[in-house]
Amino acid sequence: MLRSTCLACMAWLALSIAGVAHAATQVQVTGTYPAGDDITLGKDQNFYLHLHYSSDAPVQIWAQPYFEGKPAKAGSNPSRSYPAGEGEALGWFFLFDPGTQVDEIRIKAGDGSYNRTPVVATYPVTIIGGDAPASDAGQPAWVGKLAALDEAASQAAYRKAMDTPPSVGDTALFNGFMLTMYAIGLLAFAGPAWGLWRWRGGWRIAALPPALVMAFVLIRLQVDTARDPTSHNLWPFEIVMWGAFSCAWMLMLGFAHKFLVTRRS
Repeated sequence: MLRSTCLACMAWLALSIAGVAHAATQVQVTGTYPAGDDITLGKDQNFYLHLHYSSDAPVQIWAQPYFEGKPAKAGSNPSRSYPAGEGEALGWFFLFDPGTQVDEIRIKAGDGSYNRTPVVATYPVTIIGGDAPASDAGQPAWVGKLAALDEAASQAAYRKAMDTPPSVGDTALFNGFMLTMYAIGLLAFAGPAWGLWRWRGGWRIAALPPALVMAFVLIRLQVDTARDPTSHNLWPFEIVMWGAFSCAWMLMLGFAHKFLVTRRS
């Protein structure tokens, strides 16, 4: 009896806390574009929601379309951090394919984490993706106004990030990453070269594949960049990717050579 009472109290407390957290942020749909309850979107056309929110803390808000209880094939809006209090927010999404259907929009609000971004509102609506060219005729002013505010906030956040000097930890992490890249690239060439020089017979042949791969990668980078300097903007990562293969190959080959050849001799 005592155990059942304790469990009931704990469940009631958990539900009460969840209810308070849920009530801390409220979102209402005050308008949509296109307007209506049965809508066919044009090709790659956005569906916009005019939202009014109230929150005790800064909050992010997302609008996600669903059909028959499952997420629709759609891309939805990113969210800036809206200040605590009351204000307007813009939600939007677009459907990937013609024929995609939506019967409900779920509006989530929180900090973006799985456990702290609950559904705070739902909006029933029938939407289907079409393939006709999209039109902005009759677009209400709030769409452009809120989109401009979101863009300005995004630019301000970017400038703030660029103006903030990196911390000691960030600098150490970046330098460590770059040193690791250089080390992998160096070992990717040095390992097979060492194997070809030191080993004999089948072991030398086994060291040949990574050497050929790295030579091909290097020659391809030189040829392609000679024709188009922008063709391999991420060439360090290409070398690291193939270099990791070369290092792993030679590492396994080195262990095999040590146990099968060195120990016998």
